[in-house]
Amino acid sequence: MKKNVELRPNLETLFGTRDENLHLLEDGLNVVVELKPNSVEIDGSADDVARVEQVFNDFDYLRAHGQQVFNGELTSMLRVLVSDPAVTLRQLAETGRQRSVGNKRQVQPKSVNQRQYLEAIEQSDMVFGIGPAGTGKTYLAVAMAISALVSKKVARIVLARPAVEAGERLGFLPGTLQEKVDPYLRPLYDALYDLLEPEKVDRYLEKNVIEIAPIAFMRGRTLNDSFVILDEAQNTTSEQMKMFVTRLGFNSKAVITGDITQIDLPNASRSGLIEAMNVLQGVEGIRFQMFTEVDVVRHHLVQRIIRAYEDFRSRDDRQLNLQLEGEPARPPSGLETIAEAAKGNTPVQQ
Repeated sequence: MKKNVELRPNLETLFGTRDENLHLLEDGLNVVVELKPNSVEIDGSADDVARVEQVFNDFDYLRAHGQQVFNGELTSMLRVLVSDPAVTLRQLAETGRQRSVGNKRQVQPKSVNQRQYLEAIEQSDMVFGIGPAGTGKTYLAVAMAISALVSKKVARIVLARPAVEAGERLGFLPGTLQEKVDPYLRPLYDALYDLLEPEKVDRYLEKNVIEIAPIAFMRGRTLNDSFVILDEAQNTTSEQMKMFVTRLGFNSKAVITGDITQIDLPNASRSGLIEAMNVLQGVEGIRFQMFTEVDVVRHHLVQRIIRAYEDFRSRDDRQLNLQLEGEPARPPSGLETIAEAAKGNTPVQQ
């Protein structure tokens, strides 16, 4: 089916740099979009052509009602739209406007899982966001917390993190107690300063409207009228996790984020996050949102790195299973032989 759509004023801004947004629609919706002198010709199935036309109409509607959608945000919304037939550009834009943060930036998901994560935070009192680094788990949680604070849905934000080193011992740190734990909490500060003006962040921190603390500081407290975030939850012990999830008071939300592939505890099997996934699954009012490498919003290379590590672990697991079943293990690769030789275990054959 072919359909011509009139080339309306300012519609070209929808197309993106070098028509990248048109190419995204073409690849995602299996259509061909051809620019004519005064129109746009869309070729594809009736349903797909109708969805592209709906995108054009929604873009016109948003511009007519004074809502500016910048190209980066627009590309993200279109990426979600082509992956999820249930959403429209207008729905995504209007929902994002409701989630605006202090500097008028909108909280826009960049994948279907991120959209489900934001909806879960809005609809549930406790949400677990679990997946690899770079999927926006912490950033989106902090953004939703700021949005709730700005719109006066909560009176304060509490951000917590376990003070666990990532594979290295930092030793004695000088300074006050807050100065000692601040290095562990730096990613939370980074998200705050990216979403709010620095002066406003400093004022909120000074007045304790935003509190950032190690999880050990949570014991014995009841957190009312608060948006509470626990970051790097894979590094909590079972006792710490149980203590944290029972701090929730009236009119409060909790978001727990973590990556179960990056556990830095001495005994990884005792991760409080893994235990909570088993214990709390199915409890009413609690939602779990899983992320994969597809949701990574950092450099595109990060997706491939995460996938390579997952493939490597899968090969390792298969190899271990073969050895347990008594089958001969595969011969080591050249790189593995060199690595063993470097340890003095195996001579390298010339």
